[in-house]
Amino acid sequence: MAKSTAENTFLRLKTVLDVLTEGVWSGDALNAGQVLAEATARVPFNEHEAELLSGGIPRGHKTLTSATAKLVKAGWLVKGRSGWTITDEGMRATVAFPDAVSFATALDAGAPVPAEVQVPTAPEGFVRRTTAVPETAAPAAVAADAKKAPAKKTPAKKAAAAVGKAAKVIEDAVEPVVKAVRTRKAPAKATETAVPVAAEPFEDADVETHPQPEAVAVAGDFNTILGAPENWAPQYDEAQMEFDFLDQLWKKNADLPAGFYTFKIALNRSWEENYGAFGAFDGPNHELHHAGGPVTIRYNHSTRDITIN
Repeated sequence: MAKSTAENTFLRLKTVLDVLTEGVWSGDALNAGQVLAEATARVPFNEHEAELLSGGIPRGHKTLTSATAKLVKAGWLVKGRSGWTITDEGMRATVAFPDAVSFATALDAGAPVPAEVQVPTAPEGFVRRTTAVPETAAPAAVAADAKKAPAKKTPAKKAAAAVGKAAKVIEDAVEPVVKAVRTRKAPAKATETAVPVAAEPFEDADVETHPQPEAVAVAGDFNTILGAPENWAPQYDEAQMEFDFLDQLWKKNADLPAGFYTFKIALNRSWEENYGAFGAFDGPNHELHHAGGPVTIRYNHSTRDITIN
């Protein structure tokens, strides 16, 4: 009987940990593309999962990359700039939850690995198994490059300068309207002539607009400092960024203690679509070495880039 997408995804998540464990045993450093390629080779896509989405990425691949956030949340996987690393807890999980059902149940429930379970060691005569062909990992790289391409088409400095000039000219006349646009709400009291007056300068400013998501969150290990119930949880209001129409950027202001923080940009209050370092889909975590105090994180959805200051 054919397995559902959910069952296949949990099987692949278990396989991700198995592949990384084998990499530890063999001493091979595996990047995310190699790990995902091997997982999907061992647990092939069904017809529905093989359907190509925009960008030429199979539906099952997108589902799997998003689902790996569960492994991170469980503390079984660490995503870094140099690649993916399985933790000792993750290796122990492959022993404690050896079949798909127990693995899925534990992962969904956040069940800890029993204390008596030891970190597995390589069997005698172990040789790392390789099922995937090298080309399998290519779509991830292509997708990452495709995400960055729009940056060449967006003259950010020109647009920002034009917007700034236009805003200065009409500041006194249309301040309520501009403020309303920034907050994406209608002004409390707007005259019938206010909208046409505001529209003309914005057209002269030649502001480039791009389709935007419904919500953008900074999901990371400092969300609880911002007041959220838990870290790495893009669904909470405390993690949401605010969209600035004039410069087409999403912004998040925060006051953080000194320390080292990691985070990702997650869209529409879920991990279904998220971007990490270098604007890569489900890429490695962004890193923030912070001296302490106020900080502003800006996200450009047209380029998937961030700036921090």
